[in-house]
Amino acid sequence: MTNVFDFNALYAALEAQRQARGWSLAQLARAVGVSAATIEGMRERAAVEGDGVLQMLRWLGQSPESFQPGGGDDNVALPIAPAAGVLRFDAPAIHAALDARRTERGLTWQDVAAECGIASASSLTRLRRGGRVTFPDVMRIFAWLGQPAARFVRIAPR
Repeated sequence: MTNVFDFNALYAALEAQRQARGWSLAQLARAVGVSAATIEGMRERAAVEGDGVLQMLRWLGQSPESFQPGGGDDNVALPIAPAAGVLRFDAPAIHAALDARRTERGLTWQDVAAECGIASASSLTRLRRGGRVTFPDVMRIFAWLGQPAARFVRIAPR
């Protein structure tokens, strides 16, 4: 599966907001709720921790799908979290949706990983226990499921 999330576009959107406010990178990082290294480093990484990206998207008021190359077809808004809350992926719900589709299609976990473009089946099965997800793999999963990311996001206390 091709690239399903544009980190450079996300960085550019954050940088545009930072410059418009006259902020330093440290000020932006505090406002977003992630480290400056996470923001700066995402341009060079192949994968970024999912909850950090959700905080960036929450702060921008944009959906993950809006950063899909070519624009996503499904721009369902993320939940609005109170100031005391943070957005997190509901890994067990992602696992349940994957397992239901896998069972319906008579696939193995290895088959699902291959169809999603995920390196290992274990990264999918560990979601059952609440494992962390990374971008862009999580977007590959949602594309395979045909579901918007927002369906699998919950609000958690800080």
